[in-house]
Amino acid sequence: MLNIVGLCGSLRAASYNRMLMQLAESLMPASMTMQQAQWRDVPVFDADVLAKGMPPVVAGLREQVRRADGLLIVTPEYNFSIPGGLKNLIDWLSRGEDQPFAGKPVAIMSASGGPVGGARVQYDLRKVLLFVNAMTLVKPEVFVGNVATKFNAEGQCTDETTRKFVGAQMTAFEAWIAAVRRMTASAA
Repeated sequence: MLNIVGLCGSLRAASYNRMLMQLAESLMPASMTMQQAQWRDVPVFDADVLAKGMPPVVAGLREQVRRADGLLIVTPEYNFSIPGGLKNLIDWLSRGEDQPFAGKPVAIMSASGGPVGGARVQYDLRKVLLFVNAMTLVKPEVFVGNVATKFNAEGQCTDETTRKFVGAQMTAFEAWIAAVRRMTASAA
C-alpha cells in the first residue's frame, strides 16, 4: 500500500477543499491509502522558538510527511496566493537539512468559489515546492472553480466532470510515485 498524507490548506472542517480532499481519497486507486495531517496547533514560525528545538507538533508532522510515499495538498486560494497558515506549515516543515519534502512526490489540487479554481495558489505553491526539492506532479492539474455548484450540502461531489478530473489525477499520482522511486533508485 502507498501511504499518502493529505494536507488541506483550509482548517475549516466543512471547507470545500476538505470535501475535495475526501473526494480524492475516495477515488484513489486500491493501492493507495490516505491519512489527513492535523496541523491546527502549529505555531507561527519563529526562529527563536526553533533555536530551542523543534516544537513537538511540528516534529510529529515532519515525521508523518517523511514516512509517507506521497503528499496530496488540497488548498484554497487566499488573496491570490497561498493561505498564510499553509505557508507557515511549509516553512516549519522545511527547516533543517533533513527536511521531509526533498524527493517527496506531491500532487496539488485546489477549489474556489471563483471561476479559475485556485490557479494562482497552485502557481505560487509550485514555486515553493520546487525550492524545497519536492517532486511535484505536473499533470493532470485539478482546479475546481465555482465549487459551491459541484458539492451538495452533505459534502458529496455532484459534478461528474470534477469526479473524472480528480480520479485521473489520483491515477497519475500513483504512477508518479512509482516514477519518482525509479528515478531515486537509478540516481543512488
